Amino acid sequence: MTNKRLKYTFYCIAALLLLFMLKGGMDGGISGDEYLHYNQSVFVYDYFASLGKDTTALNTPVTHLKYYGQSFDNLTTILARWCNIDDLFLFRHISCSLAGWLTVIVTAFFAVWLSGYGAGIIVILLFALSPTFMGHAQNNLKDIPFALSYIAAIFFTQRILFNENKTRISDALLLAASIAFSISIRPGGLLLICYLFFFLFLHYFYKHLKYNHFELSIFKRKLTHIFLISAAAWFLSILLWPYAQLNPILNVWKSYEVMTQFPTTLRQLFEGKIEWSDFMPWYYLPKYMAITIPLIIFTGLAAFVVLSKRIINPDNLLKYSFLIFSILFPVAFVIYEKSNLYGSWRHFLFIYPSIILLAAIGFTCLFKYLKSKYVIIPAVLIMVILAIHPAKFMFRNHPYYYLYYNQLVGSLNGAYGNYETDYYYHSIREGSEWLANHLEKNNPTDSIKIATNFSVNWYFRNYPKVKTFYCQYDERSQRDWDYMVVANSYIPVNRINDKTWPPKNAVHVIYADKVPICAVLKRDTKLDLQGYKALKKGDNAEAIRFFEDASKINSQDELIFYNFAAALVREGKIDSAKTMLQTALKINSGYEPVLMYLGNIAVTQNNPGEAIRYYETLIGCNRKYFEAYIGLSKLLFDKDIAKARTLLKTCLTLNPGYKPAILALADSYRKTDPEVARKYDELANKYK
Repeated sequence: MTNKRLKYTFYCIAALLLLFMLKGGMDGGISGDEYLHYNQSVFVYDYFASLGKDTTALNTPVTHLKYYGQSFDNLTTILARWCNIDDLFLFRHISCSLAGWLTVIVTAFFAVWLSGYGAGIIVILLFALSPTFMGHAQNNLKDIPFALSYIAAIFFTQRILFNENKTRISDALLLAASIAFSISIRPGGLLLICYLFFFLFLHYFYKHLKYNHFELSIFKRKLTHIFLISAAAWFLSILLWPYAQLNPILNVWKSYEVMTQFPTTLRQLFEGKIEWSDFMPWYYLPKYMAITIPLIIFTGLAAFVVLSKRIINPDNLLKYSFLIFSILFPVAFVIYEKSNLYGSWRHFLFIYPSIILLAAIGFTCLFKYLKSKYVIIPAVLIMVILAIHPAKFMFRNHPYYYLYYNQLVGSLNGAYGNYETDYYYHSIREGSEWLANHLEKNNPTDSIKIATNFSVNWYFRNYPKVKTFYCQYDERSQRDWDYMVVANSYIPVNRINDKTWPPKNAVHVIYADKVPICAVLKRDTKLDLQGYKALKKGDNAEAIRFFEDASKINSQDELIFYNFAAALVREGKIDSAKTMLQTALKINSGYEPVLMYLGNIAVTQNNPGEAIRYYETLIGCNRKYFEAYIGLSKLLFDKDIAKARTLLKTCLTLNPGYKPAILALADSYRKTDPEVARKYDELANKYK
């Protein structure tokens, strides 16, 4: 195929991909972080509109969002306000899709620069076969624009560094804009300035070794350009970032430090176990990438490695070294730092364009050096076969592309129960739209209360009779609702594995590859709620009657049996209460309040061995259930004081301000070392 035809094909495929991605953006749901970042963008807008008088954007002790520049979110909100756009989230998602498409196009032009239009076409095709990237391109306004800025900065850095002629003004401006855009979204973009200087010195050092010649005047000119580009990027990066504007040097750096060890931790399903994100194994990131990136991409990377001697030569060694470094360094850094990671590898989507680029170069070189049709045809056939799996998944499961798992774990069905599914709550949209349509058909006369484990306010904004509110799935029996929309997130693992989720009262279930990712529940009874209200009033006998009737109707809710047990304990029916708690454990074997309750009951019954077993099981289920450390340590005071103190110190390592643990440590020293006990008492007094 001639270069002209390749160029024409390149632009046609790029245009088709744009349409495909815009369709994904229009159909995508609101993502898990989107309300938070949208609200922060409104606060940022108000900050600038009030000329700094409204400082809500700077007061984010829970979300820590002041440390994000989140410029893309801010820009979309500014445009939506100025243009009076009503459907805010549709506008946001279309904007995100455009950013995703631009990421593809910049990467494709990078490939054209390195290896011609054939490589650029392969880049576009490989992106189109990347469900994770395509899924996040629907609604992830942080990671997708950051990926765009990262690959663009690497591209224009190479165009400037490895061009010995005059620095083109257009390249310099685009590089400054790319770095600024990156920093303004996430402070991790500061790495791009470090890359810039590091590879500048490496480039001229390599030239000196290669040619035994060093042109000081050219080096000084390049160094001056890079200083100016870096300064301009830093200045531009803080234009929409209130916190950074307060101290452009210190606060940007402080934000970077916060982001490297992000304080918010979440519990995630990984390898069949729920664990806190700051305690994930070191291989969490590489494994998630290995099982969710299509095998066709790994095949291209393998081709690149095998043919590297043909691809890489002395003239382009630093170009490819830079690309490889831009992938490996961030991964190695977070592994070394033991950074807090969650949400699969979405925070590392920014390295994916470089991965695609290397894979495309690998395929390009492979076809270039395959001469015989007897070799080319099988190679093409293998590529087509590998492309079927991700393409088939996206076709069958639109728009839930980001739920993709490859053949290494048996696809989504094999990953179900071992890894996260709809952790970003995309399916809530379809569940809400089904319920809205269902309510319209049935035309209820009374107001309807809808609970959900992710906000659905936006989807029911035009339904005045509908009241929506957030409710954790395991707290549903204590809240007043008629319907509940539940995404498959934070569902007990054993409920997934024994296929008791969705529960029997599900009236509609959304599937992806036969895996349930969202359920709409209709409440069968409110006897459980009445029992809870009676329990709160102290009317235990009435609560027992309500819970007994409720448990016959709904035998799948562990909280009903937990509250049932609480009422029985108050009536002195301890053995019956234990039976109810054991029933709750059959429903959810890791239900933490039940394990704690059983441990406490065992203590009151003078059964320390049983209590220790329950407390240890609880800590094994949730290492941050701090109350269990106190109960367990007190049981060990007389048996093994050293182990008891170690437990309490472990608790304080996880939560340094946990006053009960500090006081318990003080108690452990009162008889043997009053001075140490006094110091712990003084420390405890500093906390409420």
